[in-house]
Amino acid sequence: METNHDLEAFNNPSVNVCVRPINNKVFQGIILIMVLLLFGFFLIALSHVVWKGLAGFAQSVSSREIQFAIRLSLFTSFTSTVICLFMALPAAYGLARFKIPGAKFINVILNIPLSLPPLVSGVALLLLFGTTRFGAALAEHGINFIFSVNGIILAQFFIITPYMVRVLKSTFADINPRLEFVARTLGCSQWQAFYKVTLPLAKNGIVAGLVISWSRAIGEFGCALMVAGATRMVTETLPVALYLNMSVGNLEMAMASATCLIVVSLFSLFAFEMIGMKQDTMSRIK
Repeated sequence: METNHDLEAFNNPSVNVCVRPINNKVFQGIILIMVLLLFGFFLIALSHVVWKGLAGFAQSVSSREIQFAIRLSLFTSFTSTVICLFMALPAAYGLARFKIPGAKFINVILNIPLSLPPLVSGVALLLLFGTTRFGAALAEHGINFIFSVNGIILAQFFIITPYMVRVLKSTFADINPRLEFVARTLGCSQWQAFYKVTLPLAKNGIVAGLVISWSRAIGEFGCALMVAGATRMVTETLPVALYLNMSVGNLEMAMASATCLIVVSLFSLFAFEMIGMKQDTMSRIK
């Protein structure tokens, strides 16, 4: 309820916040200039890479090395994303729905890879799987991660899991839990309510998480470099191919790798934006 003091402050020009309001057109113009400056900066920087890469793109992509890098990048990124989904889906649902002791601390730990430099994450994995008894036991059973393709998948999984968990957690949080309660009153178990009610409603969020995680995985370099190394035609993904060819001055091959990564990023981000628009439309309809 408004008091007399509040009404007096509102009506008194001397205490009004908007004593000299900026003209709306000036304000809108400033905002538009900032948007265009950022857009132009990013567009010009990326277009230079694509322009330089298109010159010898066809010849570079047809080379055995780049084709190997593309196949390995696709294989490792798809594999790590699928593993990430199976691990992150129940974890995100549990954090969104259950009262787990220490949930805030768990969230902090799960989000650490987002703030850590990828090289530090790579060092952590290198020590865990390369110098501990746990890593030695896995190696004795033929499961090697250090300087192998498995190491690339491990590094990608470690980096992309926080992204997937955050997207899925927010998706589950936006779904009304009463729908699950209603399903359970109709005879569904907790699993059946999750499978038949919550999971279909979370479909767009799951697809968005898959797209953004996969695009992040295919471009992962620092963490994978520490765990799997940078060996031509062995652990050479597209980012590694870019790094190796730049280090020896082979600009055509390097720009071809960079162009492939930019195309992948544009495709995935465009898909992510389309999914977000679809979710907004559905929420307005509801």
